Amino acid sequence: MRRAVFYLFYDPDGRVDDYVLHTLTGLRAHAEHIFVVSNGPLDDANRARLEGVADRVWARENVGYDVWAYKEAMQVFGADALAEFDELVLMNCTFFGPIGSFDELFARMDARTELDFWGITEHGASKQVRDGKVRPLAAHLQSHWIAARHSLFTSEEWATYWRDMPMIVSYDDSIARHEVRLTTFFTDHGYKMAVAYPSDDYDSAHPVMDNVAQMVRDGCPVVKRRSFFHDPLYNERKANDGRQILRLMEERGYPVEQIFANLARTTTPRLMMTNLGLLEVLPDVDLGYDASRPLRVAVVAHVYYPDMTDELLDLVERLPVTPTIVMTTADEGRRQEIEAVLARRGVEAEVRLVASNRGRDISAFFIDCRDVIESDDHDLVVKLHSKRSPQDGYNIGELFKRHLFENLLGSPGYAANVLRLFQQHSSLGMVIPPVYHIGYPTLGHAWFLNKEAAEEQAERMGIRVPFDDSTPVSAYGSMFIARPQTLRAITRAGYAHDDFPDESGYGDGALSHVLERLMTYAVLSTGHHVREVMNAELAAVNYKFLEYRAIRIGSTLPAYPGQQLNRISKLKQFRRKTLKQGIYDPARREEIRAEREDKRAARRSTGTAGSTGSSPATTTAPRR
Repeated sequence: MRRAVFYLFYDPDGRVDDYVLHTLTGLRAHAEHIFVVSNGPLDDANRARLEGVADRVWARENVGYDVWAYKEAMQVFGADALAEFDELVLMNCTFFGPIGSFDELFARMDARTELDFWGITEHGASKQVRDGKVRPLAAHLQSHWIAARHSLFTSEEWATYWRDMPMIVSYDDSIARHEVRLTTFFTDHGYKMAVAYPSDDYDSAHPVMDNVAQMVRDGCPVVKRRSFFHDPLYNERKANDGRQILRLMEERGYPVEQIFANLARTTTPRLMMTNLGLLEVLPDVDLGYDASRPLRVAVVAHVYYPDMTDELLDLVERLPVTPTIVMTTADEGRRQEIEAVLARRGVEAEVRLVASNRGRDISAFFIDCRDVIESDDHDLVVKLHSKRSPQDGYNIGELFKRHLFENLLGSPGYAANVLRLFQQHSSLGMVIPPVYHIGYPTLGHAWFLNKEAAEEQAERMGIRVPFDDSTPVSAYGSMFIARPQTLRAITRAGYAHDDFPDESGYGDGALSHVLERLMTYAVLSTGHHVREVMNAELAAVNYKFLEYRAIRIGSTLPAYPGQQLNRISKLKQFRRKTLKQGIYDPARREEIRAEREDKRAARRSTGTAGSTGSSPATTTAPRR
């Protein structure tokens, strides 16, 4: 067939990621003309990337969502020019594909010569709640891919459909006024349609979201991007295994690093981390670090407690390479103690005095070791410091330290496996231990007093990654391994020691705690993803505490997470209502109690008034 493809591209930053080029390249063998319409401006570099794989690139204002982009792009292209083609495909950038190629899909659907239009996937007939009422939802093709044959797109019905299309002002609008409507509109006019992967083949009305792995196994060449940033509770309820989906896509030839790179900067980190299962529980046995292409590593360690120098060096020696070591400390006395340990162990390292200890290890890293991060001499930087938490008690502080040290560099084999992750994943920018929660109220609260300040600093650095709501994916304890170039948004922000508080102001809301949470966001903004790493022993400890916590909380609530959140939401609404009424104000509470007592007394008085004879009293108080 002579085929024209209209591809809607949208990115809030106008960046054309590789997954877009992969899709358009995959279409090239099947499309005589590829028209890319961008909902938003493009700079010269990103326009050139699109022009390398498309026949025309047209940018417009981001209004009307994809629906009006198609409508206006077809007008720009012209009805006469369009009439020269056999098939028109309207598609958008909301999927990853092709998985393998589009060859089999087009071959199979081209053979269906009786069709007037078709799609890859559909939403089957179901019910939905609208305006507080349950209403039927007709089966319909999903608008990420609608193919129309010459018989349809040259018809009067096609012209009428698009001429009468109302302005689309929301995502729900796009579904109700286009996606759901299109199929019924044209089938009611007698046009024949088909679905390449119909919902009847699956046990869900919405298989593209609910049966993702099964569809990939069946040869479906696309996976929705939303699968990886949808509500994890939805994916949990449907038992969607993101790691398995990625593995199946990779087995069929999809370059999955492109998925990580796109989602890293465009998706809320906690959603991506959860849906893709980006936690690596690694063994102590080296799984295959490639020593033939060693990574150049710099270790930067702030040593405020010189008596921990040996412990830090023990960690460094577990690396499978000989690193460049830079140690920072607060004063001359400490430097001499550190250098004595280095001399005793025969370790070569540079020991720097920080200009100020304001900001502790954070300022030492981003200010006093700025040159290390800005240099291209190293592939990775390992950030450590002499971790103690005396304010939290010995047990909590010791387990927190173990959580950081052992989950980053727990043993020689384990450390080799951590570095191997960077060899395996070109889009990996940072590895961190998971959020530490034993003994701390971090889960659901870990922004503490830092979110507003973090938003201000993110704007200063040009970081536009969506923020997590309550518990950011962050390097708590500020130890990690990262590619240096992914951290340069922070070093180039021009911070000075005076921007950090002295010891009396150290705490949540201070710049050191803000940057501790922002480091991962800086990495993600470069299109590099973040993974968490754990050793098996600490994974067992953490999992069992989390499981027991979930059991205890769940036992007081309904069974499923969605039901639990609904119950909690209702309780919060009730509490807000009672607070508004003043019931939690002691003085008002006493007034309400007194008012109730007066009403009860009045009812008792009314209820016992009656004849002075032997007949029973007549109660006139209202029934309750």
